[in-house]
Amino acid sequence: MNQSTPAYVTQVDPYVYQTLLSITGNMVVVQTTQGTVSGKLKTVMPDHIVMKSGGSPFYIRTAQIVWVIPRG
Repeated sequence: MNQSTPAYVTQVDPYVYQTLLSITGNMVVVQTTQGTVSGKLKTVMPDHIVMKSGGSPFYIRTAQIVWVIPRG
């Protein structure tokens, strides 16, 4: 019996990741494939970001981000 183990594969865009890391802690507007979220960029991971908006955390997959605008 030949069994294969499933592998987790994800796409990481190193330029987007590094740019997001450089603006961590700032207010940003993020356009996703589902809509726009405005708030403070709290955490950046290779596959997702965490934003605080309206007192709630929003977990957004990096693959779903269309664009990001830093806000002063």
